[in-house]
Amino acid sequence: MSMKKVFIITGEYSGDIHASQVARRLYEINPDITIEGVGGENLKSAGVKLFSDHKKMGAVGISPAIIFSHYILGKNILKYLTEEYKPDVVILTDYGAFNLSISKFLKKAGIKIFYYIPPQVWASRKWRINTIKKNIDEVLCIFPFEKEMYESYGIKTHYCGHPLVSQLPPKADRDAFFEKYGLDKNKKLVAIFPGSRKFELKQLMNVFVKTAKNLENLHPDIQFVISHAPNLPDNVFEKYLTKTDYKIIKGDNQALLSVSDALILASGTVALEAAIYKTPMIIAYRGPWLFYMIYLAVRCIKMVSLPNIIAGKIIVPEIIQADVNVNKITYEIEKILYDNEYRKNYIEQLSDIKNLLSDKISSSEAAKEINNELVNIS
Repeated sequence: MSMKKVFIITGEYSGDIHASQVARRLYEINPDITIEGVGGENLKSAGVKLFSDHKKMGAVGISPAIIFSHYILGKNILKYLTEEYKPDVVILTDYGAFNLSISKFLKKAGIKIFYYIPPQVWASRKWRINTIKKNIDEVLCIFPFEKEMYESYGIKTHYCGHPLVSQLPPKADRDAFFEKYGLDKNKKLVAIFPGSRKFELKQLMNVFVKTAKNLENLHPDIQFVISHAPNLPDNVFEKYLTKTDYKIIKGDNQALLSVSDALILASGTVALEAAIYKTPMIIAYRGPWLFYMIYLAVRCIKMVSLPNIIAGKIIVPEIIQADVNVNKITYEIEKILYDNEYRKNYIEQLSDIKNLLSDKISSSEAAKEINNELVNIS
């Protein structure tokens, strides 16, 4: 039996983390494989030889320079895979636009393709499912409802469970956390997560800080902290944060989510992390109007946050676009903090979301499924 070869393609930080876990598990169950790929530090430290790293990929947008660099990278990857490396399987991870376009060429070259963490076609641009059907041999999905959706299109699918479930650290110790950041143990803690992209800060930071001031004036028993997303340079963050006395906590996201009494969030993965910690939250989201109109045109579901999408109903209040204002956010946070019946019910519903996600170890499930395929390739 010859040495089997795997190639992994990721496009940004989170994909690099998730794919590196799969690579580690693959090496554990099958030491006789070689893995190369496109990724970052995490894949590298898992023992994957990098063909190219993320510095060329991380830019988000549609400027000609980015499109061109992606195009060149895609061409180079294809040349390398078809002429030199000749992998037995390719694992695409997340990063939909790039990975779906390269999948057509990989398919033509007769390479077996797995897609781990497929694009969220159920949320918008559902037509992409046809590309997946044409080019992907097997989808390794992370949400329970994705399995039946893909299978209804005749796509081979394996449900792996969500990687967050096994990767989230346990709830932090509240007293130790409050001590570390000099917080008042007798006050309720509300944490503000203004987002990890520049346009989110621009649209949301100001209204979040004003809401905090308003709530503080009304309720002396609340204290606020603002989370600084680790990927945001300090100067970008500071540009949108006007002079404030609020504590800024950088890079301790998960502990902060787990010990807060309530959260004000821009949409994103943090909402799902918060749901797993059973911390009540509100989601407020506002984008440039043009983006919003495009989003309305291509979306397939009426909800924006993952906890609600997984539950199939509104559990987390969503305040969107023109509705984002101090009064609305204040009202929802007061309800979470001071209406005991509502709070109790909210926390129970968040436990249901955690249960829906199953406790499968996502990377192990994916690795087993990929290895079964490798073993069967003669």
